[in-house]
Amino acid sequence: MANIKSSKKRIDIAKRNTARNKARKSEIKTLVKRFDEAIEANDLDKAKEYFKKADKRLKQAEAKNVMHKNKVARTSSRMAKALNKVEA
Repeated sequence: MANIKSSKKRIDIAKRNTARNKARKSEIKTLVKRFDEAIEANDLDKAKEYFKKADKRLKQAEAKNVMHKNKVARTSSRMAKALNKVEA
């Protein structure tokens, strides 16, 4: 355990940020999973809705440095590709 006051504060801040980032990642994973389920069920309306929500959250996570930009791009691209395949 740290002895310096500023170090103790940084530990608390790191815990808080870790919890926030974990919640954001979990939300994104849930949205992507629901998108995949909608694609499997050929439910185009729900798939579009989840794609829009997930894409927005992915971009926010990228902006906040929660997720790497390449992972965000790869995930969005895969989702868009799957959506286009169902639409066609």
